[in-house]
Amino acid sequence: MSNQEFFSVHHNMTANIEPLSSDFEFPNQETFESEIPTPFIVASEFSQLDQLSESARVELKNSDFKHVVQLLDTQNSKLNLLLTFMLSQQDDEQYRNTTHSFGASQFSYYSAIETTLDTKVRVKLFLDHPAAAIYCYGVVSHVEQNEKGWDTTIQYALLRDEDEDLLIRAALYQQQKLLRQRSLNRDK
Repeated sequence: MSNQEFFSVHHNMTANIEPLSSDFEFPNQETFESEIPTPFIVASEFSQLDQLSESARVELKNSDFKHVVQLLDTQNSKLNLLLTFMLSQQDDEQYRNTTHSFGASQFSYYSAIETTLDTKVRVKLFLDHPAAAIYCYGVVSHVEQNEKGWDTTIQYALLRDEDEDLLIRAALYQQQKLLRQRSLNRDK
């Protein structure tokens, strides 16, 4: 993974953040990918299929197959519901936190306890849109105390390229949502 900088958006999502021992060594890429829980792989595949089905949906709408589109949307909703349930089983309450911002290079959250810089962590991020989850490793790159607790930033250290793409899409979706809301507020 390259150390590219990506924009971050303010958004709350569930994140499991497990601090690792100071002598922990990140696995190599092959070992990392083999330890990713199956539901995370499935979620990534579903998300990629959703992107492909969107273009097919547009073609069907243009050909006046609205009932077929409606059926496909219903089936997709059912699959996403099942996927969400599967992913919820991976959410460990012991390590649960909520982000206040995220992007494809890092995320930030408020913690009740201070974490030292350069602490290595195992992370599970649960995305709303696209409905997916990401398993990765990171390093604490910033810690600052404020009225909400310890504002902690995690920079990704091991992240699959497909998951980086998911994070980019999720950030763009949240940014578009914010821009639409601002436009609606201006129009009022």
